[in-house]
Amino acid sequence: METVLSFIIIFGALVFFHELGHFLFAKRAGILVREFAIGMGPKILGITKGETIYTVRLLPIGGYVRMAGEDLDTIQIQAGHRIGVLLNADGKAQKVIMNQKTMYPDILLLEVEEADLEKELYIKGYDEEEKFVRIEVARDAVVEENGKEIVLAPYDRQFDSKSIVHRFMTIFAGPLFNFILAFFIFSALGMMQGIPTNEPIITEVTEDSPAAEAGMQNGDLVTNIDGKAIANWDELVAIVQDNAGNPLPFQVERGEEQLNFTITPEVSEQSPEEIGVIGVLYQSPFEKDFLGSFVYGAERTVFWFQEIFRLLGMLVTGQFTIDALSGPVGIYKTTEEVAKYGIFTLMSWAGMLSINLGIMNLLPLPALDGGRLMFFIIEALRGKPVDRQKEGMVHFVGIMLLMVLMIVVTWNDIQKFFF
Repeated sequence: METVLSFIIIFGALVFFHELGHFLFAKRAGILVREFAIGMGPKILGITKGETIYTVRLLPIGGYVRMAGEDLDTIQIQAGHRIGVLLNADGKAQKVIMNQKTMYPDILLLEVEEADLEKELYIKGYDEEEKFVRIEVARDAVVEENGKEIVLAPYDRQFDSKSIVHRFMTIFAGPLFNFILAFFIFSALGMMQGIPTNEPIITEVTEDSPAAEAGMQNGDLVTNIDGKAIANWDELVAIVQDNAGNPLPFQVERGEEQLNFTITPEVSEQSPEEIGVIGVLYQSPFEKDFLGSFVYGAERTVFWFQEIFRLLGMLVTGQFTIDALSGPVGIYKTTEEVAKYGIFTLMSWAGMLSINLGIMNLLPLPALDGGRLMFFIIEALRGKPVDRQKEGMVHFVGIMLLMVLMIVVTWNDIQKFFF
């Protein structure tokens, strides 16, 4: 149950903030948002507030913000349709009823000759007395069909009507909010746990390791390696990793003593790269610093941003295979392991996942945010948009390929963790 709750909270927070970025920037640009969804597939819960329905859906594989003008959601009334119209105090159509018109006693019945519900906002037709009328449509009018209502979206409230800058920022805001969320998670971690001092102090020496054989002990403070002064743990790790198989002279402080060791790092068996290790563990002391917590949050965000890009590069160059990827099952199992180490480790894991989600969505692949941003860049360079049908086909193919990849990754996760 602890793992389930941890996974739901982490997944929900990551997806919520991602979609919140899209939502807020869409609202800022004046775009009508029809739905704010967490999850995919069948709807579990839905609450309508204003012109937006907020939903929770069954499958924990993402979320979406559905904006007016996307996915063929435009409303059209063809000539010859018999409709009902309810007027507001200004004499404008406030509600258009496509059927079930007998439910409204004060309805104005029309046989449509012409209608524009996007730009000029009018309906022309003949009433019951065969009189020709032209009715203006309110900007916030509602169209009802089979008991289902949909808010009208004038063209200037549709996604495609906005400038490239507004469209770009609306899509880019999703990944951006994931990076902002990671920053706040790491900053909160710094406030709650404290900021690691990163001093190069050996916490634990592993038995039968190169460090143990050389005589290094718990609590030793490393001050110099191969003639270079060591100021922090990261510098120690960098030198050791770059010198697998090469003898390194260490200078350490043990109490009042100055000691010297020669240690030859061995090749790590846990990494696909050839990196050196000497068999020591590290747990940094912590200090409380409110303002420093925000600096720490920024540093950890940048660190994981760079690290994920490095690992992504290894995947592209073939140093990793597709088996190294994880889907929802793999993330769930890793969350289960991470949760055993406490809330602080879980928070760090959530921050890393948030950055990972942001970066993955920025990749210039069809159906992802990065793919859509690429089309905006092409539009800016060409001076005109790419044909919507062609763009839609590219995104459709991309979605199919991503679904196949998701199935393969999930199957690999199941085999890895359950067989």
